[in-house]
Amino acid sequence: MATARSSDGSGPLRRAGRAMGRALRAPFTGTARGIRKATHAHGAGESGLGKLIELHAVNGAGDVMITVALASTVFFSVPTDEARGRVALYLAITMAPFTLLAPVVGPLLDRLPHGRRAAMAGAMFARAVLAITMSSAVATGGLELYPAALAVLVCSKAYGVVRSAVVPRLLPPRFSLVKANSRVTLAGLLATGIAAPIGAGLQSVGSPWPLYGACVIFLGGTILAFTLPHKVDSAKGERKARLVLPHEEAARPPAPAVRKGNRGGSTRAGRRNGRERPPGLRSVGPSVLHGLQANASHRALSGFLIFFLAFLLREHPLAGQSAAVSLGIVGVAAGTGNACGTAVGSWLRARGPEVIVATVLGLALTVAVLAAAFFSTVMVAALAAVAGFTQALSKLSLDAMIQRDVPEEVRTSAFARSETLLQMSWVVGGAIGIALPLNGVLGMSVAAGILALGAAASVRGLLGAARRGTPHPRVA
Repeated sequence: MATARSSDGSGPLRRAGRAMGRALRAPFTGTARGIRKATHAHGAGESGLGKLIELHAVNGAGDVMITVALASTVFFSVPTDEARGRVALYLAITMAPFTLLAPVVGPLLDRLPHGRRAAMAGAMFARAVLAITMSSAVATGGLELYPAALAVLVCSKAYGVVRSAVVPRLLPPRFSLVKANSRVTLAGLLATGIAAPIGAGLQSVGSPWPLYGACVIFLGGTILAFTLPHKVDSAKGERKARLVLPHEEAARPPAPAVRKGNRGGSTRAGRRNGRERPPGLRSVGPSVLHGLQANASHRALSGFLIFFLAFLLREHPLAGQSAAVSLGIVGVAAGTGNACGTAVGSWLRARGPEVIVATVLGLALTVAVLAAAFFSTVMVAALAAVAGFTQALSKLSLDAMIQRDVPEEVRTSAFARSETLLQMSWVVGGAIGIALPLNGVLGMSVAAGILALGAAASVRGLLGAARRGTPHPRVA
């Protein structure tokens, strides 16, 4: 038998085929092993954080594929006035779902804490189905595209809310929440940067192809979501969070005492009368709420710049560049700033988060004022980069304050509510950017105004909280 195999050459052919197969697989398997090693480092693999990092990378890649397909249809393929009307319609119909998202998603997570993996998987699968649905309408750009695009956006934001609630449950030992969120965010940014040119290449093949790619990516994410550890769905020790100041909580009347002889009846009566409320954040100072106000202004600025600069640079590109290249330059500047802010946040390890939030808000406001006073190509790119940097660093500092000041039993719920509010701020900022006339100096002045409002509402309280210190131990 061995003689026959060697005489007809089948043995060497098989070995050569296997060697060639290994050579062809090596770049992919080597890359996969390198990614897995990076995402699972420092205990992230054992805690399950590594799988969440990979899931967020998949989410970012799928979202950017859909963005490429929609941008070519809604934005670049029609005249500016028509494109502005289409985007305004798209943003307008997102307002109602986001208004509903704030009061619904947080309480829903509290009531259904055992379905977080299913919620993330459902958000992935829904976008996979919607991508296929949009593939038939993306070529024509008809109105039927907008409900599907709206649903994609809502699913994406809902995923973001659930993901923020999940991160604290997957922290490895001696691993700060700031560092964990830095890794998750950086993975999403890297995946977006890799998937964007792939989506552009698929777009050159045909307008539906980026959506086909998004469908495949989201189907993979659906499966990956169910591989997260079971403790993601555990609600042990959790209670509902209410974002109220301590003096407001102290002013609330205490719940009536429950008599031993009638426990169940008295408890139910207290709930019916509304006097027994979910536990508030009694031990939390104003740092978290002022930090949330500052972050809301950063997020509103982000939404404003995305939509305003998209139309401004289409009508008035950067010197010597096309509209697409101009948008690419600003987008790269913002992405680079965001990545740098994420890296710096991980390095700072939540040292003095109140001071960091106040400082980066002042930095962003200063650059916005300079951009309004000396409007130019360089200043627009600088504002985009600084906005990305300060938004990332401010959000990581807010995460640190929540971890430090919010009791563990309500921390997950607080993350869900804060993320929802920030998403709504982004929508409001985008709406302002759509409505504003395409005047560069006016736009930069409005950007400075958004940040000035945030500074007026938050900086004094943040610096006062930093001077008074906190009764809670700092989390390294």
